[in-house]
Amino acid sequence: MLDATPAPFDTPAGRIIGTVDGDVIRVLGIPYARADRFAPPEPMPPFASELHASTPSPVAPQPHAQFVDQLLGEVEDITVDEHCQRLSITLPADVAPDERLPVMVWIHGGSYVIGGGDLPIYDARDLVTEQRVIVVSVTFRLGVLGFLGDGNAIPANLGLLDLIESLRWVRANIAAFGGDPDLVTVFGQSAGGDAAAHLMISEGAAGLFRRAIIQSAPLGLSRRRSRMNRAMIRAVGTVHADTPLDDLLERQALGTRAAAPYGLAGGMPFGTQYGFAPLPAERDLDAAWSRVAPDVDVLIGSATDETGMYVPLVRGLSRVARSRILRPALRWWVVRPLSDVIYGRDVRRFTARHRRAGGRATSYRLVRGVTTAPTGAVHMSDLPLLLGGREAWAGTRFVPERDWPEVERRGRAFRAIWAEFARTGVVRAPDDETLTFDRH
Repeated sequence: MLDATPAPFDTPAGRIIGTVDGDVIRVLGIPYARADRFAPPEPMPPFASELHASTPSPVAPQPHAQFVDQLLGEVEDITVDEHCQRLSITLPADVAPDERLPVMVWIHGGSYVIGGGDLPIYDARDLVTEQRVIVVSVTFRLGVLGFLGDGNAIPANLGLLDLIESLRWVRANIAAFGGDPDLVTVFGQSAGGDAAAHLMISEGAAGLFRRAIIQSAPLGLSRRRSRMNRAMIRAVGTVHADTPLDDLLERQALGTRAAAPYGLAGGMPFGTQYGFAPLPAERDLDAAWSRVAPDVDVLIGSATDETGMYVPLVRGLSRVARSRILRPALRWWVVRPLSDVIYGRDVRRFTARHRRAGGRATSYRLVRGVTTAPTGAVHMSDLPLLLGGREAWAGTRFVPERDWPEVERRGRAFRAIWAEFARTGVVRAPDDETLTFDRH
């Protein structure tokens, strides 16, 4: 719980007042950009007066995700704001004036349609206090407001442009909080990992970060999406700056339904669009990632049974999953192959290309879930080991209360690996019960 002790920081953006929270300082909800609806972000001008940064960032407008509530429990008291370009900083409470700590910029997942940087499951306290790093969590535009535009009337990739603007803010201001602007790592999971990979090749992002940790990115769904995107744009129809927000979300649902006939890609209909700023054309992707390889160290990986998390959503499969006789067949003939197509195969391709182009890349596999009994690692199994803590995770369908001590034990080692990579670009940890690595 936050105490009443203010923590002032004099930054190029102006004086910002954070709050001491035990062994960390929280600096919450800092506006890093401003934008009209469907317009590219603009840098925030310096604050005219002190900014009291004590309120978590709002989430972008988004549909209600009942499935996520079933997994994690419903999160209450969340503010929703279309103008959601905010970031929050968690840093050790005892940073010395001359310290320059590694900076890790967190990009949340949620298929580019749900989530927010300050949700409880992304609390960075343990990572910050154990590893002495600074964590910045970013919130950005989602769905039809951030990741669906025709490139003419409405720009594409607005959410990605928001993320670039957040990294520029970090570059300009993080030293005032004790961070090293030359030692910035972007890290993200699922759509957040996909965004981290695409920031590497985004115009305007060069030099803003030195390393990237790409966790369970659905890179297998990122290509050959143009026909689907056009169908979605037609389904959404004409929208304007003054279209009521509820109407926009209803139209977003129409766009989602229009994507359904397009196979696996329709499972994540919103996302990055190639050939529109800040991304290159699809035919130039390999060359673009190869060009930046020498400048960005990469840690990239996925879990063995990623798609197992979605089995309850598929009619008929949930019943099969409850059968002890049929469950192994479901895992080996459905879950594992789909997990490789959507997540694993492109980890290998990305790693090989990065190394051929002269970059440093380590790939990993998450081989065990977060319960005491050894289980396959499904999508999001890495998150309780990295962020959130007991209050956010224990008692959810991901982590039964009785299993939290096991998560705590393995999580400390997991966080050490991530932070060491942020510091040095090297993974020195041996293969273990949670992770295996390919360092060649």
